Amino acid sequence: MNANRNDMRTPFKRAAGLGTAKDGTGHFLWQRLTAVAVLLAGLYLLGILFALRGADYDMARGLLSDPLNAGVLLLFLLAAFWHARLGLQVIIEDYVHAPALAALAHVANILVCALAAIVGVVAVLRIAVLGV
Repeated sequence: MNANRNDMRTPFKRAAGLGTAKDGTGHFLWQRLTAVAVLLAGLYLLGILFALRGADYDMARGLLSDPLNAGVLLLFLLAAFWHARLGLQVIIEDYVHAPALAALAHVANILVCALAAIVGVVAVLRIAVLGV
């Protein structure tokens, strides 16, 4: 007789405790938090872009030199690339099934998002602090 036929547990009960990283809630909250930060900072920056219509380079540089504007742009950059990393992580986990390829994709995801964020932060700081 098949041992599974006598198992009266539900599929959920058989799977309980298996396959979870126990980090889903934290990941979910960080995705939502970064999404809200990107949305709010993006709306603020969109307002700045509309204010800069017809402005010359010096005016744009002066506007970015304001600590509040530079801070919002830095927040936007960091939140956007962190949000992108989290989203791509979920895509990799869901659709890349080969372990070696998934590991490579995770490393590439982290490195590309970190490098892009660092380049953006350095560019904003150069303009805001040095006026370059």
